[in-house]
Amino acid sequence: MSTKAEATIEDLYQIPGAGKAEIVDGEIILMSPTGDLPSSAAFEIAVSLRQYSRRTKLGRAYTDNAAFIVNLQNRRSFSPDAAFYIGPRTGARFLEGAPIFAAEVRSAGDYGRKAESNMARKRADYFAAGTLVVWDVDVLVEEVVKSYRADDPDNPTVFHRGDVADGEPALPGWSMPVDDLFA
Repeated sequence: MSTKAEATIEDLYQIPGAGKAEIVDGEIILMSPTGDLPSSAAFEIAVSLRQYSRRTKLGRAYTDNAAFIVNLQNRRSFSPDAAFYIGPRTGARFLEGAPIFAAEVRSAGDYGRKAESNMARKRADYFAAGTLVVWDVDVLVEEVVKSYRADDPDNPTVFHRGDVADGEPALPGWSMPVDDLFA
């Protein structure tokens, strides 16, 4: 029997240096900084989402390191690489509830059997929390965007270079060229 206390949201606020972290299975999971292509791809997605937000006046775009507080049995927070959220503002506090769209951009360590299993579990958590679309963005190996939808989570739409990826049904009318992820 473990005597270790479960991590709390208040613990998440205390991460030194404003580091990126999530609470999974009662533990704070620190997330490593990322490199050139993954970081710039996440930024391109967030910029495109911001343009969508300004055009539609629906929700807000968030970049890497925003925390979304959820109440799942095994997860208390998400920190996607880019996201779109329609909930209320929370000032300096973390956002309450899941984003309707989340993009997870793979870093160098996001490959292999264990990484794939962790990513599938995280997608399932997103959907359980209310996220409608999760992008798995691979700019390092396959150069694709896999768009997973809550209504068909096992059959992603795969967008390649030259394609225009969308966020349907979470973000009606929003799309962006996959090639922009490599700009």
